[in-house]
Amino acid sequence: MEPIIKSADSFYCDSLTRYSRRKTIPVKVGDVIIGGDNPIVVQSMTTVDTMDTMGSVEQCIRMINSGCELIRITAPSIKEAENLRNIKAELRKRGYNTPLVADIHFTPNAAEIAAGIVEKVRINPGNYADKKKFEVIEYTDQSYQEELERIRERFLPLVKICKENGTAMRIGTNHGSLSDRIMSRYGDTPLGMVESALEFLRICEAENFHDIVISMKSSNTQVMVQAYRLLVQKLDEGGFKPYPLHLGVTEAGEAEDGRIKSAVGIGTLLEDGLGDTVRVSLTEDPEFEAPVAKALIDRYLHRAGHESIPEISNYPINPFEYSKRPAAEVYNFGDHNVPRVITDISRIQQISEKEMKAVGHFYLPELDKWKMNDQGCDFVYSGSNPIPFMLPNGMKEIQDSEIWRQAPDQLNKFPLFTLSDYKEANKLHSELNFLEIFDTEIEQAIPLVKDRKDTVLILKTANQHAMPAVRRSFVRLLESDCIIPVVVKVSYPDQSEDLTMLYAATDVGGLLVDGLGDGIFISLEKEGEHSRAELLDQIKLHNSVSFGVLQAARTRMSKTEYISCPSCGRTLFDLQETTAMIRKRTDHLKGVKIGIMGCIVNGPGEMADADYGYVGSGKGKITLYKGKEVMKRSVPSEKAVDELINIIREDGMWIEPETI
Repeated sequence: MEPIIKSADSFYCDSLTRYSRRKTIPVKVGDVIIGGDNPIVVQSMTTVDTMDTMGSVEQCIRMINSGCELIRITAPSIKEAENLRNIKAELRKRGYNTPLVADIHFTPNAAEIAAGIVEKVRINPGNYADKKKFEVIEYTDQSYQEELERIRERFLPLVKICKENGTAMRIGTNHGSLSDRIMSRYGDTPLGMVESALEFLRICEAENFHDIVISMKSSNTQVMVQAYRLLVQKLDEGGFKPYPLHLGVTEAGEAEDGRIKSAVGIGTLLEDGLGDTVRVSLTEDPEFEAPVAKALIDRYLHRAGHESIPEISNYPINPFEYSKRPAAEVYNFGDHNVPRVITDISRIQQISEKEMKAVGHFYLPELDKWKMNDQGCDFVYSGSNPIPFMLPNGMKEIQDSEIWRQAPDQLNKFPLFTLSDYKEANKLHSELNFLEIFDTEIEQAIPLVKDRKDTVLILKTANQHAMPAVRRSFVRLLESDCIIPVVVKVSYPDQSEDLTMLYAATDVGGLLVDGLGDGIFISLEKEGEHSRAELLDQIKLHNSVSFGVLQAARTRMSKTEYISCPSCGRTLFDLQETTAMIRKRTDHLKGVKIGIMGCIVNGPGEMADADYGYVGSGKGKITLYKGKEVMKRSVPSEKAVDELINIIREDGMWIEPETI
């Protein structure tokens, strides 16, 4: 395979194995400095109406107390921009000096007012001086240049005000709100996102204004990761200054889904040393966002082990486009198969049928039948504790090799070997064997498995710099033309549920978005002493997180996906309550994507690739979409969910929920 990237000079980061933050220029935002040698900054956004001064102030204080170091407030019109002065004055009066950021979308006049009040303004190139009507426009080079000149004239006053006031700026591109002009020339692509920002950046640099942070947000983690990487390369290639990066996944959602999706995007980039400020967008109160962002960031405070990973000088993966690593089909792994979930139950002795619900398989004793939900695992690893009953068709058992050799049924059970056992084995399963190795054993393993069609590799690492260590092993497999399927195994003993979600999403999700990996296996092997009930809770969490990571990385859709914005002062209904209500009615629709947007600013564009959309269009009024097409306008909110379901039903995508 011909390498896509031939030298370390053209990498999108300093190193793919040695952890180091990308060196950027420092950008001062009030008392906070983003970039340079400064710590990564945690930020969030208020959800209270900006005209509610005291409500905004109280929420800001709760956010600050939760760890927020930078606060963004929406300013959709001139009146909200003016009221930022009152919010700022009250915060300063109470002794809080946290810098404020004005969030601007369609109103340049509001941005110009806000730039004289707060420490930073965020503008979206897709709608600051452009329009989005989902029209394809034919441009000549001359007419395109004339459009750029129009944008320059509209944007220049803000640049000058920012320079005069020492106000920083974020040029924040969103995948879902690229302008018709950009879409017509570059399409709905990471390159279009990057060029959208660079057009505005060129204007700033021409005016010698450099207090700029850039973001490339998307609700699609693959697109988001590719766009940030491409931005860094284009900044270097174009001779721009190394501006700091603001990382975020838009409309990540709530609870477990929101945390996992955020971590797949943000964590992947942090692993490569990219990112200077982080905002995790959850459909929850904003004070819950900062701790999640901080947990992602804190993982890199004491990063160790990367010195032992061999450097990558020829990278056989295109980091700017998704392409799945070629893998032979072994049983139901590799090739065209979706990534598989292996759930570890090895710490449970004599597990019962009823307890298998922790892995998504439900035993119905009155019918003596099994029922599997959409998150029923593909394999269970029982280790040295074989399962004492017959399993349903949708799930198979993996046993330690020494147990398997003594098993009465060696056809429907599959063995897991260590490297030494595999070398010495005189009997293998005819269809499927698992070879578990550390990343440091990859050179020994390749000659053993390169030509085999009956073995799947389970790859793990003891290195704290886990994702790059495992990625290095994938590179060796690619370099050796070894197309064995690979399941990535990780272990997160004795930590909170949130950290398990975030770490697995980073370590495995970061590989999956690059097309690396044919399965996920979260292990119990390092867990301390726990009761049976506690272990079953861990198993349930690991199973759920595994499917969540695969879905967030866009590699296996096993459940309904909700692209829901985190709410802000523009929101026209209770987003958390509405999201919960829609989820309750639709969460059985496997693979369907539903966008839930608080206002027209975040929809329909921000819904990106949603199949259906629920968008606030006025007080108590909802506009419903199929894709980007309006299906019904001004639907009363009390009827909107029923109408949404009717649209899904008419589209042939509705199935009736089943009870278990």
